[in-house]
Amino acid sequence: MSKKIYVIGAGVEGQEGFGRRALELIAQARVLIGGERQLALFPEHPGRKVAVTNNLAEIVDLLNGIKDQAVVLTSGDPLFFSIGRYLLRNLPGAELEFVPNVSSAQYAFAKIKEPWDDAVFISAHGRGLKKAVDRIVANDKAAVLTDEINTPRAIAAELVARGRDGYAAYLCEELGTPRERILATDVKGLLDIEAAPLNVLILIKEYDAEGEEYIPTLGIPDEEFAAVKKLITKEEVRVITLAKLQLRHDMTLWDIGAGSGSVSIEADHLLPNGRIFAVERNPQCLQFIRDNLRKFNARNVSLVEGEAPACLEALPDPERVFIGGSGGNLWDILKAVDDRLAADGRIVLNAITLDTLTGATEFFDNAGYDVEVTVVNISRTRPLTDYKMFEANNPVFIITAAKK
Repeated sequence: MSKKIYVIGAGVEGQEGFGRRALELIAQARVLIGGERQLALFPEHPGRKVAVTNNLAEIVDLLNGIKDQAVVLTSGDPLFFSIGRYLLRNLPGAELEFVPNVSSAQYAFAKIKEPWDDAVFISAHGRGLKKAVDRIVANDKAAVLTDEINTPRAIAAELVARGRDGYAAYLCEELGTPRERILATDVKGLLDIEAAPLNVLILIKEYDAEGEEYIPTLGIPDEEFAAVKKLITKEEVRVITLAKLQLRHDMTLWDIGAGSGSVSIEADHLLPNGRIFAVERNPQCLQFIRDNLRKFNARNVSLVEGEAPACLEALPDPERVFIGGSGGNLWDILKAVDDRLAADGRIVLNAITLDTLTGATEFFDNAGYDVEVTVVNISRTRPLTDYKMFEANNPVFIITAAKK
């Protein structure tokens, strides 16, 4: 018989939560591997027992050396934030078979009587508070597996700091044990609760903290944004810029020289599964961007404070880049972007001076990009005048560069 490793999930109800086939496989195993809680469910098991440590490489080495049938016990579903992913990366798939059970997140949703098919599932284990909260605010329903650092209280504090506390909160602790407790509260209520180490935090959006819901549209009027007067991409230019970027739902976008954040905010609705990094160095603009992100409930926009290109090093590689301002560092920024831009990536740069136009097109030509320049001349009627007269804005050169 060929070697087989069964990865079996333990339900929250203890041994009675296993199905008949799972119990048969466990009984036949010559080696039983699992956490202390899972191994304790089978005190009479005759095989060799091995407790899982934080060093999963040791478990892989052990499994590679075993010729008999082995069972790895884990909690819930082995492929849901569990050991299954690691084993698949490090062992032949033909040797593995997974037997799932009810996960702690499923059990928690059942307890609060809430459907979970429209929720996102987030693990804070080793991923950092900011990334976890970024995903929470991008969704209306989330289940979070917390850890000793990224606690429910810490997550709540970050949500409050961002002005995104409009969630009902369900703290589901010690599920399946005699100490099981489920507390229904809100985000601010979590600040006063010392949570048990084993918990699932469920957050369900009830309202936007600002109390005003904006319907996603292209071309938000300029006056809706808090901005330094001349540091905003005008409404019509913004719409054309977004069209030239050719955004898809899951892309990563850098918005360099974000100004008011208007391009990032409108792109947010076009990238529901993407990530947007609004880069700005001007302290006055930074505060305006924060105000605008809160006002428009931007979900996928992260503000990056600093001067490009130095502050770009820590960002994930982009598929799209918009450059609204360069602060005199145009050539260095373009070089840094070119080094990081994905294959078939696209850069859109808005210029109002001939110096920027010629400098950018020269760089793109030398770097082998396909370049298109669109000149946008916008005139609007003057409001509150006796005669309908047009007032012209300065022309804007929209430079679109596609990487070959």
